[in-house]
Amino acid sequence: MSSSPLTPSPLTPSPLIPSPLDHGRLRRRLAAGETTVGTFIGTASAVAGEVCAAAGVDWVLLDLEHGAGGEEQLRALVPAAAAYGVPTVVRVESAARIRVGRVLDLGAAGVMLPRLDSADEVAAALRHLRYPPLGDRGVATYNRACRFGMDPDALDRSDDELLGVVQIESVAALGEVEKIAALDGADVLFVGPRDLSHDLGVPGQFTAPSYVAALDRVRAAAAAHGKACGLLVNDGAAAAARIAEGWTFVGIGSDTTLLAAAVTTHLAQARTAS
Repeated sequence: MSSSPLTPSPLTPSPLIPSPLDHGRLRRRLAAGETTVGTFIGTASAVAGEVCAAAGVDWVLLDLEHGAGGEEQLRALVPAAAAYGVPTVVRVESAARIRVGRVLDLGAAGVMLPRLDSADEVAAALRHLRYPPLGDRGVATYNRACRFGMDPDALDRSDDELLGVVQIESVAALGEVEKIAALDGADVLFVGPRDLSHDLGVPGQFTAPSYVAALDRVRAAAAAHGKACGLLVNDGAAAAARIAEGWTFVGIGSDTTLLAAAVTTHLAQARTAS
């Protein structure tokens, strides 16, 4: 019996079928020049991620490089954030093929690649986001990315949907930032402020001329190649200042730093009465 127009085949994706997957919306927004603001999830808590999503962020980023958890946290975090229309990006612990493939199969909307120092290293890592023949991502359909076998056509769409975020956090990467920006799939150039300032020899000195010049160079490279640029800041005021400069993928702290700041502020207010 054929399916009615309102009952799509289980093998055909449809807007009528709820899904926690982003289907490339975040990548398209950034490609169109939209500004997005998110936060890092360091607690590995799906509830913390849901709170941030409910608060209205454009994306959450599960941090597997410095955060408290592992890939298994994606099982709960992706649908929890998606319930509010918010995609989950993942900073992988390394650019190893298996690490990238695992988080993509679990439904990540994109991958942030840390500690890559050359355009050749970035090009090799970006291949892990794509299926053959364009890349070397392992092919399987019995996962969330392919709706557990019910959407095998996702294999054909994923190359155009996944967001590639490349961190620029070393002097070596800064020296090749124009080449990195020119790579297909390097959708966002993201500055790690602490790492980059340390490598520049001005640790934590975010007004140092060499650091300011580095930010200008990253932003210019992204603009020249039609890519987004991003960085991490401590608070909303700093985010507004960077957005005014043209940064479009801005992370405001993390669940842990935002919680710590809120608790510290309220405690200080409460103790003024004692």
